[in-house]
Amino acid sequence: MAGFDRHYRLFRAESALAKSRFEAKDWHGQQRGHRDRIAFYDLRVQECESALAQQFPISDLPMDVWRQAKQIYIGLLVDHLQPELAETFFNSVMTSILLRHYYYNDFIFVRPAISTEYIEVRNDVQTSYRAYYPSPENLQETFGAIVQDYGLRVPFADFARDMDRVVQLLRQQMDESRLRANFQVQVLSNLFFRNKAAYIVGKIINSFRETPFALPLLFDDAGKLYIDTVLQGEADMLSLFSFARAYFLVDMEIPSAYVHFLRSLMPRKPRAELYNALGLGKQGKTLFFRDFLFHLRHSSDKLRIAPGIKGMVMLVFDLPSFPYVFKIIKDFYPPQKETTREQIRGKYQLVRQHDRVGRMADTMEYREVAFPLDRFEPELLEELQKYAPSQIEFSDRNGDGVQEVVIKHLYIEKRMIPLNMYLQEAFDMGLDNPRARQQIEHAVIEYGNAIKDMVAANIFPGDMLWKNFGITRLGKVVFYDYDEIEYITDCNFRKVPPPRHEEDELSGDIWYSVGPRDVFPETFGPFLLSHPYVREIFMRHHADLLEPDFWLTHKARIERGEVLDVFPYEQSKRFENTAHPAQALATAEASAIPAAKLFEDEI
Repeated sequence: MAGFDRHYRLFRAESALAKSRFEAKDWHGQQRGHRDRIAFYDLRVQECESALAQQFPISDLPMDVWRQAKQIYIGLLVDHLQPELAETFFNSVMTSILLRHYYYNDFIFVRPAISTEYIEVRNDVQTSYRAYYPSPENLQETFGAIVQDYGLRVPFADFARDMDRVVQLLRQQMDESRLRANFQVQVLSNLFFRNKAAYIVGKIINSFRETPFALPLLFDDAGKLYIDTVLQGEADMLSLFSFARAYFLVDMEIPSAYVHFLRSLMPRKPRAELYNALGLGKQGKTLFFRDFLFHLRHSSDKLRIAPGIKGMVMLVFDLPSFPYVFKIIKDFYPPQKETTREQIRGKYQLVRQHDRVGRMADTMEYREVAFPLDRFEPELLEELQKYAPSQIEFSDRNGDGVQEVVIKHLYIEKRMIPLNMYLQEAFDMGLDNPRARQQIEHAVIEYGNAIKDMVAANIFPGDMLWKNFGITRLGKVVFYDYDEIEYITDCNFRKVPPPRHEEDELSGDIWYSVGPRDVFPETFGPFLLSHPYVREIFMRHHADLLEPDFWLTHKARIERGEVLDVFPYEQSKRFENTAHPAQALATAEASAIPAAKLFEDEI
C-alpha cells in the first residue's frame, strides 16, 4: 500500500504543477510533465517489487501467504480515497511475481472488492465539484464567480466581454421562461490542462435536462487570458475527451468521483476511456479488460482477421461485435521494412507520450493475454502461427481441458473505418450520387487536416497512404500506423532536383541521391492522388502539403521552440476575437457535409 500511496502522491503533485506552468506559459514544461507522469507508474511498481524481494523470500512463500496478502490489502482499502487505483497497483505487482495460472480472484483483483460510490461523503475530503444557483438576472455574475473561483493569477484581457459572450451563447440553449426550482450550474473543482489551454468542465441542470459544457481558457499575444468559446453538448465533450488526444493534467483527490461526473456528461463513453483521458492508463486498461471479458461471456462471434489491406508489420484482428482491434507485431517483415520489434514498440511509446492532437489513436499495451481457443477463426490462427509464432502459445491453464491462446504482447485500439475503404465505398456509389461526392470531399479535406495537425505536433507520419488512416464515429480522420513515424525536426525536406538530361526523366529511376531521412513532398501526389476527383479536392484545400516550403516553415518554427496551437473543436465554434494568437494553426476547414449526417447511427 505504501508503494501505491507514494505513486499517487507523486502523480497528484505533477498534475497540480500544471496550473503554475499554465500561468507561466511554460508550454515545454507542460509537455515534460505530461511525459514524465506517464513513466511514474512503472517506476513505482518496480520499486515495490524490489522492496518485497528484499524483505521476503518471495520464491519460497506458500500460496496461502499470497492469498492472505490480498485479504489484508482489502482491509486497507476500506477507507481509501483511490481504492480502484490501489487494486490495480496490487495487480501489477502480483502479476509480476506470480505465475500466470494464479491469475484468479483469490490472488489478484479480477473483480473489484471495494465500491467507489459515495467516497466523498466524508467530511475531510475535497468535493469533486462545486454547485452554483443562479437566477436569470445574475447568470453573468454567476459565471464570473465560477471562473474566478479557480484562482488563476493571470488577468483576463476583457473579463466582462468574455462573460457576456459565454452567457449569450448559453441562453440560446436555455428556455429561461421555464427555469425549474433545481436550476443550477455544476463545475468540476479543478481545471483540466492540456497543450496550451485550460478547461472548465461542468454542466447546467434544469429539471431533468442536463447540458454539458466546457470553457477553454487561452492566452492572447499580450499574455492575458480569454475564453475562446463555449463547448456544449455530448458531441463537443466527446471530441474534447477523444481517444486521439493527449491525457489531461488535472489534480484529483478522488478520481472515481471525477469519472462519475464525466460519465454524466458523456454517458456513452466507457469508464475505461475516461480514466485513460485523465492520465490513469493502468486503471483504464483494467476496466477495459473487465469489459472485454464480460463481452466475451455474452457474445458468440469469433475473432477474425480485421477487414482491410493487411499490414506488413502488424497482424490485426478483431471481434466483429466489439468496437476495438487487436494488433500484434509480426516476427518478420518484407525486405523494404528495415525495422525491429524494439523499434516498433519505441514508436508506439513515442506516440503515447506525445500530444496526439486528435489525430493519432491511443493504444493500450498488454502482455500475456489469454483468449479462448474456440473463439478464433481458423484463418486467424493460421495467420498467427505463420507470421507471429513467437508471440503465441497454447495453454490449458486450469487443467480442465479448455484450451486458451496466450498472446505475449499486443496493442488494442479503437476500431475505425480504414480511409481507403471509406473512399472506395463512396466510389462504389458513383460520383453522380451527391452523397458519394460529399463523402469523398469530407474524407479528403479531413485527411489533409489530420496531416497538418500532426505537423503542428512535430510528427511526420512516414507512410501517408490512405490505408494507414481511419475515420471515427464522428467523422474525424485519425492516423494509426506508427512504425514509420518520425519527428518533423529529424526529417530533411527536399525539392526533387531537375533531371540532368532527358534520359533521366524517361528512365523512371531516381537520378538523385536520397538520404535515410530525406523526404520529397512533391512525390506524394502520384501515390495519393491518382483519382482526378480526389486530386481536384486535395489541390483545392491542401496543395501546400506537396511543397517543401510548407514542411520547412513548420520545422523551423518548431526548432525555434514554438508550440503551435491545435484546437479540439472546429474553427467555426470560436468567438470572433481579434486577440487570437497570431501563431494559431487553422486545423478545421468547414467540411462539405456535417459529420452528424455522415454518421447517423452514432448521433
